[in-house]
Amino acid sequence: MADYSASEMMIVASARELVDARVVFVGIGLPNIACNLAQRTVAPELELVYEAGVYGARPSRLPLSIGDPCLVTGAMSVVPMSQLFQYYLQGGLIDIGFLGAAQIDRYGNLNTTVIGPYHGPKVRLPGSGGACEIALLARKVLIIARLNRRTFVERLDFVTSPGHLSGDDSRSRLGDYGQGPTAVITDMGILRFDEKTREMVLASLHPGCSVEAVQEQVGWPLQVADDLTETEPPTPDQLRIMREDLDPTGRYRQ
Repeated sequence: MADYSASEMMIVASARELVDARVVFVGIGLPNIACNLAQRTVAPELELVYEAGVYGARPSRLPLSIGDPCLVTGAMSVVPMSQLFQYYLQGGLIDIGFLGAAQIDRYGNLNTTVIGPYHGPKVRLPGSGGACEIALLARKVLIIARLNRRTFVERLDFVTSPGHLSGDDSRSRLGDYGQGPTAVITDMGILRFDEKTREMVLASLHPGCSVEAVQEQVGWPLQVADDLTETEPPTPDQLRIMREDLDPTGRYRQ
């Protein structure tokens, strides 16, 4: 048995994706702990941007919400939200946008609006917030999500944030936007996108997971990379930072 949880593996794998990043637009929850872990390990110069209007934050603890005052700890700049989006995101200064979703399809399109018909949904979700702009304007996008059939669906109930749309060159035909999602980090493996079709491909399995188990949680026939690898497990130092410094109560790790 591994001495780490599936969530800890997912957080570490997400942090490693930020090794070459300089500026990342991040939200609360799993993306936040992943970015703070990256800041303390593989990307010490990483600048965190929060949609509340904070640039270059180094939070003293994990924030409870996007309005938590700890977000301004050590920040380089605190500005109105509108200026943050105009100057940094719309100005093309965000290397990576980190997003989650209630639903995701094979091309990395995201739904955070409704489950079920729009005018009579089973569940009404928070909506886009800044996610649609992040999905379009960040140079690239990382998605973090736990694998299950309710999330990884054949067809979205609503497209809130565009990924690679219908695949192939359909996104590039929109115009001069960011390159879209490059990886989906889950609790069982890492999925990337085929360079031509832009369809999701299983690229790496986390230790102890199988292709068959991943496929059971995905709502379409999943492509598997010819050079499928095994994800490197967390190091003792990464586990210590998560457990002692970032999330001692286990709110996100368990």
